[in-house]
Amino acid sequence: MACALLRSALRRKPPLQPAGADRRRYSHRSGALERAIAAFRSVSRDEGVSLGEAVREQHGRDESVHKCRPPDVVVFPRCVEEVSALAKICHQYQLPIIPFGTGTGLEGGVGALKGGVCFSLRNMDEVLDLHEEDFDVTVEPGVTRKALNSYLRGTGLWFPIDPGADASLCGMAATSASGTNAVRYGTMRENVLNLEVVLADGSVFHTAGRGRRPRKTSAGYNLTNLFVGSEGTLGILTKATLRLYGIPESMVSAVCSFPSVQSAVDSTVQVLQTGVPIARIEFLDDVMIGACNRFNSLSYPVTPTLFLEFHGSSKSLEEQVSVTEEITRENGGADFAWAEDEETRARLWKARHDAWYAAQALRPGCKAYSTDVCVPLSCLPQIIVETKEDLMKNNLTGPIAGHVGDGNFHCIMVLDPDDPDEVQRVHEFTERLARRALAMDGTCTGEHGVGLGKRTLLREELGPQAMEVMQGLKATLDPKNLMNPGKVL
Repeated sequence: MACALLRSALRRKPPLQPAGADRRRYSHRSGALERAIAAFRSVSRDEGVSLGEAVREQHGRDESVHKCRPPDVVVFPRCVEEVSALAKICHQYQLPIIPFGTGTGLEGGVGALKGGVCFSLRNMDEVLDLHEEDFDVTVEPGVTRKALNSYLRGTGLWFPIDPGADASLCGMAATSASGTNAVRYGTMRENVLNLEVVLADGSVFHTAGRGRRPRKTSAGYNLTNLFVGSEGTLGILTKATLRLYGIPESMVSAVCSFPSVQSAVDSTVQVLQTGVPIARIEFLDDVMIGACNRFNSLSYPVTPTLFLEFHGSSKSLEEQVSVTEEITRENGGADFAWAEDEETRARLWKARHDAWYAAQALRPGCKAYSTDVCVPLSCLPQIIVETKEDLMKNNLTGPIAGHVGDGNFHCIMVLDPDDPDEVQRVHEFTERLARRALAMDGTCTGEHGVGLGKRTLLREELGPQAMEVMQGLKATLDPKNLMNPGKVL
């Protein structure tokens, strides 16, 4: 359905309003930008276009350590028709386009490196089509994962992908996010059925065909997964059709301490090999557990620790917990504790949920940055041991937490951003860590994306031929390089 607001807005063309002190000084394209702003206002009205410094700065940064790079202007479209009309204006005046969801990214993906126009999609926040019997839903880009699960309350369904932050679902698709439940439910890449995309020239298409939502398909190229993980460099995601799951009848949580990283990982591999459909299996190293104990007044043994969660029927959970407990004990696990009621489960998991804040509390007043490598499971003990040695050798604070069932782990680097020597040491450490993962046939990013900081590492990971293919796709879909330029490639 066409956006009525767009039709009415297109009939009125208000003159450009001077922005006064808030307007930046523009170079050769300032005239084109001013004409474009006038056109933006004819589409989205005055309240849908902002030149304010505070608004631009808010949309020029995410949760990463990368510095703020504000856009020249922020627009707030209300429907796909407005997104398309605004993109056509940007294409006409050759202005960069930077999509923005909730700003919870961790790799600098929203910075406007070349200025341009930020498309803030927060006003497009409708859940459009829910098909309970088919286990799927279609949402606009402003819908967050928590908002969706709140909407689904009472249906017996939920969307389990949980990256931690209350991120927008299209933003999660754009970075191929995952999180603690990925070992059971997969990542965004496995849970997006279809996408509506606005390309750089303003044209709109659907990656699996308009309105289509089959659970599987062999029809043509997998365009949906081309855009999942594209980080706004190929187009603007304006709708996503997602898989849903039945809420488990019961959930059980458990925690277990281990004498070494190796024994914790061995337990993880054996649990997966036995076919236990574990929902979450998280690893915290001794430094992180110590930090969590202090932050939350807990008393876990300060050793490598696994936090586990099981989903299923009450009868199946008894077997899952019994098998897992036996495996952990055979690998030297101790203090195995489990709980089924929600309050006790929350208490068991509190250490893992508050790991970020506990790490920051190790050095009050400092900033935290999370690394994000992923390796084959068999390589996990070696890379964690080598990484801990690297941290100690370079006098860096970086407790470790990870999604051990996927081989994905994070060093939460706590650093003083005003200490250039420490900032440089952290940068060099993260480069070594990523290359250590690549040497073990892993990846430089398991779930955060490439953004600004990992473009060189991506080239090392994929090789020149794969990069040429990616650059060819980019050139075909965005020949003027307007979509989030300077990211990924």
